[in-house]
Amino acid sequence: MPKRFTLAEAERLLPEVEKSIREAISLKTKYQEAEQEIQSFSQRVAMQGGMSIDRDAVMRTRADRDQIGDDLRAAVEQTEEFGCIIKDLDVGLVDFPTLFHGKEVYLCWKMGESGINHWHGVDEGFAGRKPIDAHFLENHAGDRAN
Repeated sequence: MPKRFTLAEAERLLPEVEKSIREAISLKTKYQEAEQEIQSFSQRVAMQGGMSIDRDAVMRTRADRDQIGDDLRAAVEQTEEFGCIIKDLDVGLVDFPTLFHGKEVYLCWKMGESGINHWHGVDEGFAGRKPIDAHFLENHAGDRAN
């Protein structure tokens, strides 16, 4: 059974989640840059028919990329170990499972937002976000989350 959060629990966890997401986004950018550099090496070799390249540089770049990939996986896993769900690493979109009217829904947070101010149904996604209002607060699982 997945962890379910109260709004207060999710809010308390936000600083740690934000730190982890920022790390993952930074690592993803570094990974993509290393991958692009490797592709550039490959394209130059293909276009110039086996030109002389610095094999050590290529191997270092591959090793760096692989290490960054391991670090990225670890950062994503750390975030998921909190019990939240990464929905979009490019923009830092994270959902926290909770209950509303007895159904699982998600408290929704996007990096850069000051707190958790929205929720949506499991099948609605970001486009279906609704503001957390008095009705939500009155009918949300509150202290019954696990």
